[in-house]
Amino acid sequence: MPGRNPELIGRTITAFALAASLSAVAGSANAASSAADVCELPAGELAVSDLPAGSSVITCNAVGRMVTYDGTGVTVPEPGTAVSVDALTTDGETHGFTLEVASDGTVSYDLTDTIADTSTAGHDIPDPLANAADPGAGLPEGADDPVADASDSSAEGAEVADVDDLRAAGACSDGSYTTADRKEYGTYNWYIGDGGMPGALSRTDAKWAFYDAIDNITESYNNCGYGDSVGAKMNFLSETSREAGINSSSSCTDNDGLSVWDAGDLKNNVVATTCSWTWPTPGVKNDLREADVRFNTHDHDFTNKPTSSCSNKYDIRSVGTHEAGHVFGLGHVGSGHENLTMYTNSFKCKTIARTLGKGDVLGLRSIY
Repeated sequence: MPGRNPELIGRTITAFALAASLSAVAGSANAASSAADVCELPAGELAVSDLPAGSSVITCNAVGRMVTYDGTGVTVPEPGTAVSVDALTTDGETHGFTLEVASDGTVSYDLTDTIADTSTAGHDIPDPLANAADPGAGLPEGADDPVADASDSSAEGAEVADVDDLRAAGACSDGSYTTADRKEYGTYNWYIGDGGMPGALSRTDAKWAFYDAIDNITESYNNCGYGDSVGAKMNFLSETSREAGINSSSSCTDNDGLSVWDAGDLKNNVVATTCSWTWPTPGVKNDLREADVRFNTHDHDFTNKPTSSCSNKYDIRSVGTHEAGHVFGLGHVGSGHENLTMYTNSFKCKTIARTLGKGDVLGLRSIY
């Protein structure tokens, strides 16, 4: 047998050692990468910091978990879905946020309170208000005097007319609005939920009160003389035994594909809450899939007919119009914009929010 070459044997041994070393390094790197991919969430409700932007709901096994922020909360949806919560509260502050899950499971948030845009351009470049309604067609021109309706001081028990307060100072001259990343591209089909209704209304009467409120948005009903150029559409389908996907903590639970309006228990400082689920659509506003609304009848009283003797009751149609604004993509406006429907608070025994102000109309036109 021929003799072995010592130099060749040495090179072979060195090569094997190098390969083994590289394999060990690669194994360590893979182990480190796997460790980095592990996401362990704490028990109970999660804060935004527990599931930060950029994390994966798949790796973290976060779908179905509750994430809270600023007194509100949302249940983490399936990938390819966004969920938003908007709470109308008694403190006049904006409460709400959006959690979006990309199709690959990546989390992102919209946590900022958008500052109301006071320009006529707005966030979404609204149509010009050049098509204001012809006064001869039954709508007044946009005078902006603060004269109150006489029925305010009429006999006890007389209903406060819709026009009262709706023409309050600034309503038709304040062009402020904010919008969310949300739009109903088709028709908003909605249901009346199970259980009691605000103001102790029957489900039939509640249906008409809610219908009128939603119609105020889709028809851009205003007292400023602006014609309806908003293409939003809605349709009442039926009563249902389902309930709104909103719990007693004013947080959004699971979506079931039905847009339900109902009443029940919310946090004591919350008058009403809207939860909206959308499909993210890059480049344009997210596509609305479902929007539920709940009135807080556990802690607050409501009426469908505020009178001059009204005390400590919220007007159903005023609150409903505000919530319908959220459904169709409007956001809150804050201090200094009390005359607009989308102001962060609702005034008891007042009907001002039933009719849109200039900013409310501008906001809808910017979306639709």
